[in-house]
Amino acid sequence: MFTGIIEQEGKITNIIVEGTNKHFWISSSITHELKIDQSIAHNGVCLTVVEIVNNTYRVTAIEETLMVTNLNELAVNDSVNLERCMLANGRFDGHIVQGHVDDTAVCKSIEDKNGSWIFTFKISDSNNKNLMVKKGSICVNGVSLTIASIHKNKFTVAIIPYTFEHTNFKQLAKNKTVNIEYDIIGKYIAKRHI
Repeated sequence: MFTGIIEQEGKITNIIVEGTNKHFWISSSITHELKIDQSIAHNGVCLTVVEIVNNTYRVTAIEETLMVTNLNELAVNDSVNLERCMLANGRFDGHIVQGHVDDTAVCKSIEDKNGSWIFTFKISDSNNKNLMVKKGSICVNGVSLTIASIHKNKFTVAIIPYTFEHTNFKQLAKNKTVNIEYDIIGKYIAKRHI
């Protein structure tokens, strides 16, 4: 389980394609603290550390993961938002995040508010719009955020300077794809009413 509070940005140093899988080599200042078999969220996608060499580590994304996330669009030198699993005795600063991506969304606009930024996203599956609640939680590329507004299958989030500088939001551009995980509580409520 994660909280959506990004610990670090990692940099992709190599991508190796093997069959339908992609192996991502990532360098990060937290690599020396990692161990093989550990789960880490990469842009909100829970992946397992399978190899560690010096300050880089390797994770593998299988075909299913590549099909439903933005990982297939990543390239060498791209940055990814990293979060290790929450410790049982840790503070719960974000919201409950599983690291299981529900949807992707496309960045439609970025508005500089001279001290904050408003990002507008359009979700790919309009059937999921009932999982979004104004002022509710949403996870975008692994970042726990609050929905500022909703209009049909679009939503906005407001980004503070700290989040902008310490995540890959600063590199996000219009028409780029992000990973979305909806609030687990909303998903259970929606499931109950089907």
